[in-house]
Amino acid sequence: MHPRLPATRRAGAVAAGALLALLALLAGCGSPVGPTRADSSTTALPPPAPPRKAVPAALPGMPPVLNPKDVYAADRPGMFSPAVKGFPSRVYVPNTNSNTVSVIDPRTYKVVDTIPVGIQPQHVVPSWDLKTLWVNNNRGHTLTPIDPATGAAGKPVEVHDPYNLYFTPNGKYAVVMASLDRQLVFRDPHTMAPLKTTPVPCYGVNHADFSADGRYFIVSCEFSAELLKVDTERMEVIGRQKLPFTGAMPQDVKISPDGETFYIADMVAHGVWVLDGEKFTTPVLLPTGKGAHGLYISRDSREMYIPNRGEGSVSVFDFARNRLTKKWWLPGGGSPDMGGVSADGKVLWLSGRYDAEVYAIDTTNGKQLARIPVGSGPHGLAVYPQPGRYSLGHTGVFR
Repeated sequence: MHPRLPATRRAGAVAAGALLALLALLAGCGSPVGPTRADSSTTALPPPAPPRKAVPAALPGMPPVLNPKDVYAADRPGMFSPAVKGFPSRVYVPNTNSNTVSVIDPRTYKVVDTIPVGIQPQHVVPSWDLKTLWVNNNRGHTLTPIDPATGAAGKPVEVHDPYNLYFTPNGKYAVVMASLDRQLVFRDPHTMAPLKTTPVPCYGVNHADFSADGRYFIVSCEFSAELLKVDTERMEVIGRQKLPFTGAMPQDVKISPDGETFYIADMVAHGVWVLDGEKFTTPVLLPTGKGAHGLYISRDSREMYIPNRGEGSVSVFDFARNRLTKKWWLPGGGSPDMGGVSADGKVLWLSGRYDAEVYAIDTTNGKQLARIPVGSGPHGLAVYPQPGRYSLGHTGVFR
């Protein structure tokens, strides 16, 4: 119970109440006070706060990222999709000059099969649904499907100039990197029937990776020293820039675990370009070694392996420390090119492009575990199966 107010304060309170009641009555009767429009009761309210800028939604149909701070969170050892259950562990090596695929048993380091394919196979690419391996027969203008359950090759599919192959993160399209045709060809991911052809203004489109939300991807143009930014849903080029290095030859592309940065290997600039994909500003070069070519993420997302084809070495980049921390040299030299990390993360597999061999490297200390003879011109080998829910293509980029 409140104490009784003095008479003078009671009188003031009554007067104030009367005044408020009068103002309310006038406002309700359309008084000249305030706007005279019929909607004055709403327009007289304080203006709403400006809407906050919405966070861009992920590409429609794309599986949600497991960890917003790590796009590779689904790639940990043992995290296999049910789709690969029962697949034998193998390393598939496309021999560009021999027109074959060598199949290696990683337990014995022995070639257990040699599969004839089309002319000039460049990469072995896991399909988005993980059920098929596609051999990119670049000059044969075909894709050879391999059943990873049996190792048997199927009937080749006609596809013009398939230098490399990717899949959109929602699995809606296959994207053929038609290098000499100067095209990105969006196809049905199962039948490979063409759905849309996007001409590109550069030469030698060959490698790519997608943003964390899948809305765009960055493409390297090897023969014109350029980078492209492509809208995934619109299937259109939305950005283009020339690399600031005379004679640059950009190769593999990978996004950082936190999704903030793209890395592009360059075999002439002898390093890795560091790019802000959102802003698409001029990248900065991180020197690694002669002939930097491939980019591979460790199973714990802490490191990136960078084979330097021109000097027979592998540079190791630490994401948390944002710098190179190690360099591993192949005994007797070599030409480490493309490859992948074993399912348990313990072995880095790389093709020896100019030496008709494959290297198995211990990821704990960089020691060579094996050097395996294969066909001539081994290139984009695939380690399969690997952990992950789906494949973005190339030699096995999983999310």
